[in-house]
Amino acid sequence: MFRILEAQAPAKQNATATISTLCGRLQSATLLEDRRAAILGLRSFAKEWPASVASGGLRNLIKCLDKDIEDVDTTKITLETLLMLFNPEESSPEASDDIALWLADEFTQRQENITVLLDLLEAYDFYSRLYSLQLIQAISTARPERTQECVATSPVGVSRLVAVLDDKREAVRSEGLLLLTALTLSSPELQKVVAYENAFDRIFAIIDAEGSLTHGGIPVQDCLSLLANLLRLNVSNQNLFRESGWMKKLAVLLSRYLEEQGAPGSTAEWARPQQDKNVWGLMAVIRLFLIRGSMGTQTNQRSFWQSGLLAQVMEIAFHASVDMNIRAEALVAAADLIRGNAQLQEAFAQLDVPSPRAQNSTAEVNGHLNGIAHPPRDNVISALLGMALVTSTLQAFDVRLACCECIKAYLQDHSPIRLFFLRRAVEGYASDEDEPDNVITILLQNNDNRSGDPYRLWISAVLLFHLLYENFEAKTIAMQVHEGDAEEGEDVVTCIQALASNLVSAEQNMQDERVSIAYLTILCSWLYEDHEAVNDFLSEGSLIQSIVQLVAQNNQSRSLTSGLCAVLLGTVYEFSTKDSPVPRSTIHQILTTRLGRERYIDRITKLRAHPMIRNYEVLPQDSSSGQAGGLPEVYFDSTFVEFIKDNFSRMVRAIDRAPGLEVPVVANGIQKGISRELVDSLKAQVDDRNQVAQKLESDVLTLERKLGQEQADHRKAKDSADIELSRIRNINEALQRNHEEDLKKVEKESQKSQQDLKRQHESETKRLQEDMQTLKADHESALARIRERDDAEIQDLRSTIVRLQTELEKTSKEHVQDLQTAHEDYSAKLSSLESRLQRAEDRCADADSRASRMREEAEQKEAARGSAQTELDDLLMVLGDLEEKRSKDKRRLRELGDSTSDGEEDEEDSKDEEGKASDTAEES
Repeated sequence: MFRILEAQAPAKQNATATISTLCGRLQSATLLEDRRAAILGLRSFAKEWPASVASGGLRNLIKCLDKDIEDVDTTKITLETLLMLFNPEESSPEASDDIALWLADEFTQRQENITVLLDLLEAYDFYSRLYSLQLIQAISTARPERTQECVATSPVGVSRLVAVLDDKREAVRSEGLLLLTALTLSSPELQKVVAYENAFDRIFAIIDAEGSLTHGGIPVQDCLSLLANLLRLNVSNQNLFRESGWMKKLAVLLSRYLEEQGAPGSTAEWARPQQDKNVWGLMAVIRLFLIRGSMGTQTNQRSFWQSGLLAQVMEIAFHASVDMNIRAEALVAAADLIRGNAQLQEAFAQLDVPSPRAQNSTAEVNGHLNGIAHPPRDNVISALLGMALVTSTLQAFDVRLACCECIKAYLQDHSPIRLFFLRRAVEGYASDEDEPDNVITILLQNNDNRSGDPYRLWISAVLLFHLLYENFEAKTIAMQVHEGDAEEGEDVVTCIQALASNLVSAEQNMQDERVSIAYLTILCSWLYEDHEAVNDFLSEGSLIQSIVQLVAQNNQSRSLTSGLCAVLLGTVYEFSTKDSPVPRSTIHQILTTRLGRERYIDRITKLRAHPMIRNYEVLPQDSSSGQAGGLPEVYFDSTFVEFIKDNFSRMVRAIDRAPGLEVPVVANGIQKGISRELVDSLKAQVDDRNQVAQKLESDVLTLERKLGQEQADHRKAKDSADIELSRIRNINEALQRNHEEDLKKVEKESQKSQQDLKRQHESETKRLQEDMQTLKADHESALARIRERDDAEIQDLRSTIVRLQTELEKTSKEHVQDLQTAHEDYSAKLSSLESRLQRAEDRCADADSRASRMREEAEQKEAARGSAQTELDDLLMVLGDLEEKRSKDKRRLRELGDSTSDGEEDEEDSKDEEGKASDTAEES
């Protein structure tokens, strides 16, 4: 029984067939309930069979969003189905990253698809808004550029997205923040449109509503991310932000944060990480306004200063309870706020901040220092030096580097400040006072060789490097520093010699490599293009031997030091002179014999190829660069790395230059040394002039030969010309005599011909006068006859005119009477013809109406006849079918043995004859 039931049961459908059926129902359904049921079915398969559902039903699902937008339930399940297609189960056999790309292409290839999703944001329904935002976010993740174009092209797309930020429901608002952040990441046009939709107002309103920086959670972090996207490299939005007065809002947020930090127990320990993220994000936003080299940077710096933000940032940087990473970021932001702006650099030096010396005595808990109630305050420069140069734990390394960066920004592009800072350091060192933050004292005394903190000396070296770099006047001041008194018989050791001696001592004692790099940073930059500094270095003859020995050692673990020592030797040789304490030729001999050209080039090349130099820009320069528990991998300053890279080729070629050629250096407008370029150019000029002189001499000889030949030719031509001239002169005289004789003969003949012509003219004139008188008399007699004849003709014409006028008047009277009679006859005939025409028209109209009626009746009769004929044909066909069926039945009965009566057959025959007769009648 069960087997029979199983055999009769319909075949089981697989998932693919079911999905195909549901997609067909969704496409053909006309009722809302049917479409909703089909979508529910597809939703159940979307997670496990995304490719099948998408290939068969994606376009219909999108159409349902547009068609059923008013139905909230249908819209909800449709959006859920689409979201499931973008996020299938990992165990699904059809799961693939290509599905999301294909779905995103289907949405973004037609503008109306994105417009439908944006239209759903107009509805206040929670799920319609939330799922629409999530769906646009999924599309943007797969195809960001196309999604940005579609949203920007939509007339009200951006305004609807920004309006979502006013939604009081946190889930919807957070999705809106995330979507706007993704869309504005790389589209300047969208950034501008979003900003001009009052996005800044909404962002700060959310920050205030969420509890500002101190109590705000992830939504505040998302707001700061969106704010950063709108301002990053977008001058237009930065100008709008600044001109709208939002700079003061940033200062207000920081002041609230400081107030909360001052209150004990204001923030729970679990909330501190999010609080730190919020403050760090705000510092990053501030730095977006301060891009180096940007046209609006100085304007933004002044605006931040006027809003009091710089003071707030420095308070955070030196606040004892603030996390070290936030303090480091605040110091970097402060450096950007004053860098390259002389006015702000000078004003910055007048600030006072909490003293770091008081903070050093407090305990550190979880990365935060427990501050005291009212710490003493120091000048900001003194506080920065104290924070940077104090021996501290690894947790404070980023803060120390940031302090160093802040001091570098304070010194940058401001020569008076650099000279003032250096003079104070030199005076402090000369006074023998205990100044733990004096960079010169730290470098020259080097008392930190056992403290385990090489960065105190390294930071001092970086600061001194920036004080001296490309500043001849600062180098002159630093060269005045020395140890020992010559008057008391003590050896005088200059600053350069002391630094070089400390370098050699550090290498011999195997101190941390950062110490040696610190000394080499100063020496390489100080001696570069400075003959006096090089001579000072060479005054201690043993130094160059020691440096050569350091380079010659093959210590792979200290390759950076070895390479920099080679750079130092190349600098010394490049800028030495024949008058140096160690002559240039001697230095060249030492380099080529004791060190060797190949080894020298190898050390510099390996330095340039070292990851710390080659990849400096991409390597982290903070505490995260080192191993856990070890020192950070920070060895170089960025400016010094640029110095090495820019002068690498020159240092490599230095050893190949002849000792006799000195490099000129311009210092304070005075050139020192012999210019190799000038010598080469003068030598080239001399060679060129010698070649020109030789060419000129050969040209002179050629011209002299040509001149002699031309003079001989000239004399010969002159003699022949004289002979020819005398011959022509004789011919001319003979021709002149013949001409005078011919002229006299012609004059006589001319006079004779003139007299003959005169006589002929006079006789001809008399004959013409006589002919004229005869013609005049004949003309007058003919004129009289013509005048008499004309008068007679005129008289005849006048009489003829009078007669004709009389006849015309008589004829006119008779003609008028005839015209009147003819007019009356014609009028009578015209009236009769019009009446006859009217009667004919009436009869014609009646005939037309009768003809139309008859035509309609004929058409109706024809239609009736056609329908009757059709019915008759149908009846005949039915009758024929019946007869044929009856005949078949009779034959079957006969075959079965049943006989039919003759009457029936006769009846059939008669019916056949009647049928034939009717057919014949129809045909006739």
